[in-house]
Amino acid sequence: MSNMQFSRGFNPFVLLFCLAVVVPTISADVAILRTDYYQKTCPDFNKIVREAVTTKQVQQPTTAAGTLRLFFHDCFLEGCDASVLIATNSFNKAERDDDLNDSLPGDAFDIVTRIKTALELSCPGVVSCADILAQATRDLVTMVGGPYFDVKLGRKDGFESKAHKVRGNVPMANQTVPDIHGIFKKNGFSLREMVALSGAHTIGFSHCKEFSDRLYGSKADKEINPRFAAALKDLCKNHTVDDTIAAFNDVMTPGKFDNMYFKNLKRGLGLLASDHILIKDNSTKPFVDLYATNETAFFEDFARAMEKLGTVGVKGDKEGEVRRRCDHFNNLNV
Repeated sequence: MSNMQFSRGFNPFVLLFCLAVVVPTISADVAILRTDYYQKTCPDFNKIVREAVTTKQVQQPTTAAGTLRLFFHDCFLEGCDASVLIATNSFNKAERDDDLNDSLPGDAFDIVTRIKTALELSCPGVVSCADILAQATRDLVTMVGGPYFDVKLGRKDGFESKAHKVRGNVPMANQTVPDIHGIFKKNGFSLREMVALSGAHTIGFSHCKEFSDRLYGSKADKEINPRFAAALKDLCKNHTVDDTIAAFNDVMTPGKFDNMYFKNLKRGLGLLASDHILIKDNSTKPFVDLYATNETAFFEDFARAMEKLGTVGVKGDKEGEVRRRCDHFNNLNV
C-alpha cells in the first residue's frame, strides 16, 4: 500500500457514516420537491452540473467520495439545507469548523462553488446550494460506477449553521452497531438502510488517526487480516506527526463504486472498527453477506436510501433562502 498524503486543501474524508443529527423528522415541505423543479427557471441546470462534476472528477479523483461524505453531513445535521457549506464569521462559528469536521474535503466544497458560479451566470438567484450539493453527489456517484437515483429538487438553503451542534451527534469509529443505528434511526433509516449507506465506504479514504488504535499496543485488533495490518502499520508509522496520512477505505478497488467493501469485510479488510463491526454483529451481518454476494441488491438499496436521505429536513420558502454565495447567508449578520 502506498503512503498517500494530502494537503489540507483537499483532505480525503474519514468516516462516511460519521453523521450528525439534529432534525429527526422530514419536513412537510418535502412535497414540493420534484425532479423537474428547474425545468423552466433554469433549463440548463442538469447540463451545467454534469459538465462541472465531470471536469472536477477528472482533475481530482477524490472529489466523488468527498462530495458524498459532505452530502451526508449536510443532511444529517439541520437537514439537506447546505448548512455545512457556511463559513465561520465574526458572529458565528459554523458547522464545518467544528473539530469533528476538520477532514471535510476541500474538493467537495470547491465543486459546489464552481457549479454555483456557473449557475449564477446562467440563471441568477434561482438554484439553491442545497440542490447543487444533492445533484452533484448523484452525478459523481454514477461517474465512478455507482447506481443512478432520482434527485428531487426544490430545497432552500437554511438560515443556521452552528459548530456546537456537531459535537455529540457524530457517531465515532469505535461505537457499537446500536449506537450508530440510533443516529440513523432518528432520521428515519432502518438497520438495512444504514448498512447500505455504509457501503459508501467503497470509495474514499480515512486518516490513520481514525483506525490507529486497531494497529498498535495491547488493544490491537487481532481480527484484521495480518498482511493488511502490517501494511497499515507501515503506512501510519508517522501519523502522529503528519495527520494527513490516509489509507483507502476499500483497499481492493478504491476508485470504483462497487460491492467490494462488503467482500472486504468478510476477509478482515475492513479499515475502521465501525466497518468491521458490521460483519461481527448478528443484526447487520446478514445484510453484509447479502451485499457481498449480490451487487444488484446493494445498488438498489443504496439508491433508495440516497433518495430518502435527500428528503431529510428539507427547507421550504419560509424556512430558507437561495443563497447568492454558498458559504454565506444572504444576511451576513445571521
